[in-house]
Amino acid sequence: MSRSLFGKFLFVLMLAFVLLIAACNSDEGNEEPSEGEGEGTEESSEGEGEGEESEEGEEAGGEANADGLYNIEDFNTKVSNTGEPIEGGELTFGLVTDTAFEGTLNWNFYSGAPDAEVIAWFDEALVTYDENYRITNDGAATYEVNEEESSITFTIRDNVNWHDGEPVTAEDWAFAYEVISHPDYDGPRGSTVGFTLLKGMEAYRNGEADSIKGIEIVDEKTIKFNYERLTPSLLTGGIWIYPLAKHIFGDMEVADMSASDAVRQNPIGFGPYKVDSIVPGESVTYVKNEDYWRGEPNLDKVTLKVVSPSTVANALETGEVDLVDSFPVDQFPDNSSMEGVEWLGDIDLAYTYIGFKLGDWNKEEGRVNYKPDEMKMGDVRLRRAMWYAVDNNAVGEEFYNGLRWNATTLIAPSHPEYHDDSIETPTYDPEKAKQILDEAGYEDTDGDGFREKPNGDKLEINFASMSGGDVAEPLARYYIQAWENVGLKVQLIDGRLLEFNTFYERVGNGGNDDPEVDIYQGAWGVGYDVDPSGLYGPTAMFNFPRYESEENTKLLEDGLSEEAFDPEYRKEVYSKWQKLMVEEIPVFPTLYRSVLIPVNERVVNWGISVGDPTFTERYYQVGVTE
Repeated sequence: MSRSLFGKFLFVLMLAFVLLIAACNSDEGNEEPSEGEGEGTEESSEGEGEGEESEEGEEAGGEANADGLYNIEDFNTKVSNTGEPIEGGELTFGLVTDTAFEGTLNWNFYSGAPDAEVIAWFDEALVTYDENYRITNDGAATYEVNEEESSITFTIRDNVNWHDGEPVTAEDWAFAYEVISHPDYDGPRGSTVGFTLLKGMEAYRNGEADSIKGIEIVDEKTIKFNYERLTPSLLTGGIWIYPLAKHIFGDMEVADMSASDAVRQNPIGFGPYKVDSIVPGESVTYVKNEDYWRGEPNLDKVTLKVVSPSTVANALETGEVDLVDSFPVDQFPDNSSMEGVEWLGDIDLAYTYIGFKLGDWNKEEGRVNYKPDEMKMGDVRLRRAMWYAVDNNAVGEEFYNGLRWNATTLIAPSHPEYHDDSIETPTYDPEKAKQILDEAGYEDTDGDGFREKPNGDKLEINFASMSGGDVAEPLARYYIQAWENVGLKVQLIDGRLLEFNTFYERVGNGGNDDPEVDIYQGAWGVGYDVDPSGLYGPTAMFNFPRYESEENTKLLEDGLSEEAFDPEYRKEVYSKWQKLMVEEIPVFPTLYRSVLIPVNERVVNWGISVGDPTFTERYYQVGVTE
């Protein structure tokens, strides 16, 4: 038997074993796993991934190969229905999640992907992006760059108004920056170059100025951002592009904004639909915004409702929902031939990963407190062995039928210009993992089958993983079993999976690191800009591993330098950064991901490929033909 076949045989045996463990544990008083994928992107990217459309005439949704595996490149990225939308149409959108959406319904304060899906129907960015994730002049605001002054000037179109009829102004845009940069701001924004490179930002944050010097209000609809220097990231996601209605929030204390009725109960935007009613955590009803700047939307009404991953297929089949934000890829093979549904697919702007806690968050200084010598996972050799111990190729095939696949570096193939697939990374080799642990002094000294620390103390690793459904529990159990196979005792924190919001609170959202968490399985939406400093920089709250090094900081800064306008220089910088992360391993990526979107065949004008008009204007243009 070949090594690859033997490895897959062992994986199948192990999978059967962990499924048995999961079934047995349900009788031991542990919480029953809820249904779903067991994933979650804390920071949702605006939009889906970039990918190639399938060739004309190819069957939408793709077909499995002889091994039962699918290829995301075989899927279409926009609906094939080209009919005219009917007047008075209504649509139901399914938000697929096993938990209620949090309800922080404003771009300036939200943190979780479910809330982003709710917001996207009634509010939008002031700019749009092309297929290379670069800002265009087709959105609600146009722009001009002045290289000599290191400035970018935006002009908001005259007919862009808030839902209450008040114009969206340059002051609203400046106000968003002032709120996010205020000491009392309790949201996760403010670490990107759009903030840090603004002139006068440090003085404002230190309380030495009442306004940000680098923001200039030219007139009611024109704003000028003056930077210490320009960087390519400013035009690919670095600029904060969501205004905050000053006529609504201007009299509030910053600390009170995120919990206010204007965010939770009566959110406002300038998008194609208005919020009509909210059932907290469960559903939102929208009505068309007849004063929308692009024109009157095609639908009269949209209903967004939370749909459990365990029932989403039935909801689509019965017409309870017309389309969803995402579909559990592990369920696709059983539903690929669903009648009346067209399947769209693309490479997701995301990856799943295992993270190691290497410190905590210093709230007072607003930065990482990196202290590996004090942390259980501080030895990089232990982290490297844990990477070698897991077979992510088999995970992608066995759990996801090839619609997720082994990840190598922390820049995903959704950014092909920068993803370096030449870097050698740890792949499944349990004997190599054992060798590394042996040489590092992690040995089983008491004969219980588990390794102790080099100093002889017991080593018990607490693992946080998100709840889900058919896949979440056995996937978490697989990782635990794989690590046990090399002698490491890993256990689910609290003996169970954690729901989405609880999971991210405990791993560090808001700077509240739970000291009981040693490792965790998370997922990131990576956004349009390739710059990873918002996830791994020393002042990034989303840097949940709490990792910092001089080389990491330097490379992240180099990727944002003026020299980085040279594409080859920037590629080299991010190749070095990817290699550094493979050496240091504050986290290791497990799977790159597909996004699958089932759409009722009556739906028109819906697409998922960034830069295509069916994506850029989809909330405005979407309609139904019957």
